[in-house]
Amino acid sequence: MTNLDRLREILDESRDPGNPGPLRLREILESAKKVAVVGISRDPQKPARRIPAYLAARGFEIIPVTPATDRILGRETRASLAEVTEPVDLVLVFRPSQEAAGVAQAAMARPERPVIWLQEGIRADEIAQRARAEGITFVQDLCIYKVHQALGLD
Repeated sequence: MTNLDRLREILDESRDPGNPGPLRLREILESAKKVAVVGISRDPQKPARRIPAYLAARGFEIIPVTPATDRILGRETRASLAEVTEPVDLVLVFRPSQEAAGVAQAAMARPERPVIWLQEGIRADEIAQRARAEGITFVQDLCIYKVHQALGLD
């Protein structure tokens, strides 16, 4: 199975036909440098910690967003996305679906219009539709780690 075949399989699993295609996903992951991770976990065993650590090890600048602690991955945390004052390329969300729409709305209000990425199992269909109608790239129910691996970007 080629990387592209594996990525198509991953995209099919997300069940959101509005997600960007393989070429756009590659473009996002190759161009994004600064990532605000909303809902990052203190627990190193949870995906909400392992995946941001994986991204940091591959050169992404991670801005941890959680009110739960002062520092994660050697970086000062922010209690909310509103406290992230520097521009970000991507907002990665590890919050339950019922909270994801609020996080996505806060991301949409940012002047730099970052890519909004809801991790696997997280959906906010109404806000996704609105963001996409406004020209904002919105990914949902898709694991950024799996996509990065499938694209062979290591």
